[in-house]
Amino acid sequence: MRARRARLAIALLLGAVTTARAEEAFVTEQPANRVAVVDLSTEGKAAGVVKAQIPVPGAPAGIAVTHDGRRAYVTSPDDKTVTVIDAASRQVLARWPVGGGPLGIAVAPAGAPVFVADWYAKRLLVIDPASPETHREAQTGASPSGVAVTPDGAFVLTADRDDDTVSVIDTGSLNRVAVIPVGTRPFGVTVDAQGRRAYTANVGSNDVSVIDLAARAVVATVKVGERPYGVALAHGRAFVTNQYAGTVSVFDLTTLKDLGRIAVGEYPEGIDASGDGRRVYVANWFDNSLSVIDTEALKAVATLPLGDGPRAFGAFIRHGE
Repeated sequence: MRARRARLAIALLLGAVTTARAEEAFVTEQPANRVAVVDLSTEGKAAGVVKAQIPVPGAPAGIAVTHDGRRAYVTSPDDKTVTVIDAASRQVLARWPVGGGPLGIAVAPAGAPVFVADWYAKRLLVIDPASPETHREAQTGASPSGVAVTPDGAFVLTADRDDDTVSVIDTGSLNRVAVIPVGTRPFGVTVDAQGRRAYTANVGSNDVSVIDLAARAVVATVKVGERPYGVALAHGRAFVTNQYAGTVSVFDLTTLKDLGRIAVGEYPEGIDASGDGRRVYVANWFDNSLSVIDTEALKAVATLPLGDGPRAFGAFIRHGE
């Protein structure tokens, strides 16, 4: 009996090992009208292999992979739709017509609802995946772009590019409870894991606004490179893509000290971090590549080839188990 139990325990352990999920990048390739799925495992010959290319029409740009890794939601501004992808099977499950100009997208930590910024209409669409035919709306500023949800799911933020503000919206009432002035032309917005601070990449003023979410105010401004687009947080540092400079700026999250710039591909845009914070991934729109940054060494350690026009605006990493 003991021997059988021991064999069963070993079998279960081996099964758990073989079914563990490696991290993957779901990268929107805008001109190619598809989403590439890239293996991000750091061991073996499979590293950097494109495992799937999922057709998504309408110039896909924004993407949000759910915390549990089951779904990926993609915005297509040209088609005015949101595409729902089963991340495991790589199959398109649905396409939701939303109208307007869907761009930034985020998902509540619980997996619902889905928040979609409408670039043209000063609004945030709030969609329940169980009944996507109807949706609620919240007011934002002009040209909302990036979207981020606090870890407790209580608030959602939009970077309102043409108003130079960030909107803070209560996810229960959908009231716009705060409007925070930031730098010029904020585009990407990121909230830290503790829900204490948010960071906006300000395209027009070449800086990052640091927002205290409890005070609902900017507490610091950090200069970065030319035309910052998005911000990722990892290893106690902020990593900021500089579109025109072909670099990623890095600064310390505690001291806000400038830690230098890392050369990546041409016109870097989307940026996201691995689950353990050891790597940051950058989609290079003009170079058709994904740069891999070591967050301890502060250098690019690999460049993975992609298709035409990768943007990956949003949370595009599907984390391992």
